Amino acid sequence: MTKPHLIYFADPMCSWCWGFSPVIDGIADEFGSSLPIRLILGGLRPGTTEPLTQNSKHDIRQHWEHVKEASGQAFDFGFFERQGFIYDSEPVSKAVVIARHRSMSDALDFLKRTHEAFYAQNRDVTDEQVLADLAADAGFDGDQFLQGLRSEEIRTETWQDFAIAQNAGVRGFPCLIAGTDEQPGYSLVTAGYQPAERVLPALRRFLQVTRAG
Repeated sequence: MTKPHLIYFADPMCSWCWGFSPVIDGIADEFGSSLPIRLILGGLRPGTTEPLTQNSKHDIRQHWEHVKEASGQAFDFGFFERQGFIYDSEPVSKAVVIARHRSMSDALDFLKRTHEAFYAQNRDVTDEQVLADLAADAGFDGDQFLQGLRSEEIRTETWQDFAIAQNAGVRGFPCLIAGTDEQPGYSLVTAGYQPAERVLPALRRFLQVTRAG
């Protein structure tokens, strides 16, 4: 018997991934353990060192407005009043990797927490202390979490995720693919945002085919 599963390439500082968050919740609610989701961090802007320019802010704001319109997700546009913000997605990606050590469901939950904190609450998820506070709210030990964020082991694992995404040819997020343990290759579910009413029927068909096979 085949064991179907999904691989979800996402980034905690990707606005379209925040828009896709309810779809991921819908997949988990409908399919549960029959279609487990493996999260791989995509690496949107890791290692960025230069602050956002006004032109960059303008472009990002347009993305946020499009995501809000398409998905209905909440956004705090007060973010664009920040001065000197460095859009480095590495710290928060490392935080999600730490959560993944506890379980994949914890990683998906923490991804959602960081999305909400950044987009809906205007919290700085590039700040280690903010990440440790979010982790404490999720039941982690805040001090141990900080140690993990500063460890070379976690950094290496995080960059391995980025490499997997790049080697798989993933150039944008969210990206969701489906496969089985016994059959080689994966089927693309979506490259980019799609609403639940398009994604869930496709997954139902995928499960029907794998079960019939």
